[in-house]
Amino acid sequence: MAEEEFDNKSVKDTMEIIINAGDARAFIANALDDIGDFNYISAKENIKKADEKLVIAHRLQTKKLQEEAEGEEVKYSVLFTHAQDTLMTIMSEYNFAKHLITVFEKRDQKTR
Repeated sequence: MAEEEFDNKSVKDTMEIIINAGDARAFIANALDDIGDFNYISAKENIKKADEKLVIAHRLQTKKLQEEAEGEEVKYSVLFTHAQDTLMTIMSEYNFAKHLITVFEKRDQKTR
């Protein structure tokens, strides 16, 4: 594979990480809104959609890391660093939102 072609594929994959993570963030925001509306079914549906997007992004990131671990030369990329930072931040938001659904469901069950 030519270097330019490799670089274009690398940039495309990196952008896919950012896009999928960003899509997940939108679903997480919707889930948080659903929690505020006491709509836990919809919140769980949005969390599931967020999870699907995060899985795609995480697989792309893991593929890139595995390439380097297998000895392929990987150039430093500010864009890839940004993608990793974005993904990890949104994964934290996902974990927190998922936990909030459980917390609020438990609270509401006790108040009935």
